[in-house]
Amino acid sequence: QVQLVESGGGLVQAGGSLRLSCVASGSTFTITRTGWYRQAPGKQRELVAAIVHGGNINYADSVKDRFTISRDNAKNTVYLQMNNLKPEDTAVYFCSAHRSGSPIINDYWGQGTQVTVSS
Repeated sequence: QVQLVESGGGLVQAGGSLRLSCVASGSTFTITRTGWYRQAPGKQRELVAAIVHGGNINYADSVKDRFTISRDNAKNTVYLQMNNLKPEDTAVYFCSAHRSGSPIINDYWGQGTQVTVSS
């Protein structure tokens, strides 16, 4: 089992920045991919960014050139640096992890952290 805990959300003005953190614990050696997703009220959860451990990174078009996903192996932590935030970035942000050999993309989820961007 893997536990994921997000932090770093908050209220920020448009144009501001936040850095989200996702700390993994438990059987972290089984994780091969970590992603950040978000869900705004009345909308479906969507992928924001994902990092394949030792491999590719991908971003949603809406956040390219503004958000950066990174990973600190020693701390079992994945970050999402969010710059030039816009009101439409307002959502609950979730961290997810994929377990090696699993047939589904997201085996584990964190509890989410709220990001609110005021205009």
